[in-house]
Amino acid sequence: MGIVHYSNVDWIVAWDENQQSHSYLKGGDLVFDGNRITHIGKAYEGRADRVLSGSGLCLMPGLVDVHAHPAGEIMFRGIREDHNVREHYMNGLYERSCSYPIDPEDLKIGAEVSYADLMLSGVTTLVDIAFPYPGWTDVIERSGLRLYAAPGFNTARWHRDNLHELKYIENVEAGRSAFDAALKIVDAMVAHPSGRLSGMISPFQIDNNDKDMMVDSHAAARERGLPWTIHAAQAVLEHHTMIRRHGITPIQYLDELKLLGPGTIVGHALFIDQHSRIGWHTDLDLALLGNSGTAVAHCPTPFMRYGAVLEHFAKYKEAGVVMAIGTDTIPHNMLEDLRYASILGRIAGRDGHLASTSDVFHAGTVGGARALMRDDIGKLAVGAKADVVVVDTTLPVMAPLRDPIASLIHSAAERAVKDVYIDGELVVENHRVLTLNRSEAAGQLADCQARMEAGVPGKDYLGRSSRDIAPLILPEATF
Repeated sequence: MGIVHYSNVDWIVAWDENQQSHSYLKGGDLVFDGNRITHIGKAYEGRADRVLSGSGLCLMPGLVDVHAHPAGEIMFRGIREDHNVREHYMNGLYERSCSYPIDPEDLKIGAEVSYADLMLSGVTTLVDIAFPYPGWTDVIERSGLRLYAAPGFNTARWHRDNLHELKYIENVEAGRSAFDAALKIVDAMVAHPSGRLSGMISPFQIDNNDKDMMVDSHAAARERGLPWTIHAAQAVLEHHTMIRRHGITPIQYLDELKLLGPGTIVGHALFIDQHSRIGWHTDLDLALLGNSGTAVAHCPTPFMRYGAVLEHFAKYKEAGVVMAIGTDTIPHNMLEDLRYASILGRIAGRDGHLASTSDVFHAGTVGGARALMRDDIGKLAVGAKADVVVVDTTLPVMAPLRDPIASLIHSAAERAVKDVYIDGELVVENHRVLTLNRSEAAGQLADCQARMEAGVPGKDYLGRSSRDIAPLILPEATF
């Protein structure tokens, strides 16, 4: 692309180092040379290979999505939206995991669609947490995303043979083998010549990994200078399991093993000891997260579908927790998750001043960067990476244009995302993804889902069909 100069931009969401916050710069210029921003301010007069008018535009930093499962979750579109299990405190995760088989060959198709959807919603940096599958590396490389591959591993897996109980089948040897394979993938990502790719060490769930695996994997992350992430305090059943095993909460167990701190990202951390659905006798978890500088990947969408919320965003922030945002599941739309984080944070805190749009936008940008131990993404500043989202402010859904980020998050969402640059490269142009074939891949999803649903009776312990587990939201007509 050479030197790209956006001239006289109506709105630039620029990083103000003095205030340590994003700020609006009106009528300014933004310039990037290769993959670095070289100028933000008034009247750039230097050389440029391409000069673009900023009229009708808002330039903002690319969003940082620190927790997502793009390849598999899209297979559950039309299934998981209303799927709840009362015996599991409404959480349907375990039933889907134990009853729905996804063909590993189909996962690259799901990734192609979801990666495109994420970029269309302004995501430029993505943490993809997945069990490795054929073709994963190829889709990662083609996508153009600034991507952290987080190949998962476990020393046990979930098992159900009755409706109310969650059981575990251990296989430490298989877990160790998967850990070794994950390290090879991570190391290859870090060494990738593009410079955009990296890795993350990711034992998948706290209840599915033994102590040695968690400690050893954390040490491997620290040795490499990479983040370490784990799902923890994500379910009431998980809380009860950890209490039964160790007598302390999941967060307290991570602290006991010295796994909290900068560079650790706890996926969800929603059901901590003071959560209303837990009612545990301690009140320690939030302070342990905040005092240690641990990051929380807050993903509002899956939990609101179960009728649960983080209690609450502002309380975590005030405790010193590094708040970051993840999409986790469908629709893989980061802007919608920012909106939900803001609205649900106010509901949970019973105060409309909590979880402001500014707060959640910060979490979705520089908060995510901090979680990843970086200061060169998530903001528009000289020296930062050229991860730039171009918002079309002329659309009716953005009018009247009083506050562009408020309008984007609460009204327009992905409809207003016009262009996206990642590492200085144009990956979305005029609302179209240039690096992936979203339409073709989306056309294959119906067959992928059909194969998955066909395998449900053979995997479900009751032999149920997918329609038995997750009926359509409307009955079939009787006439």
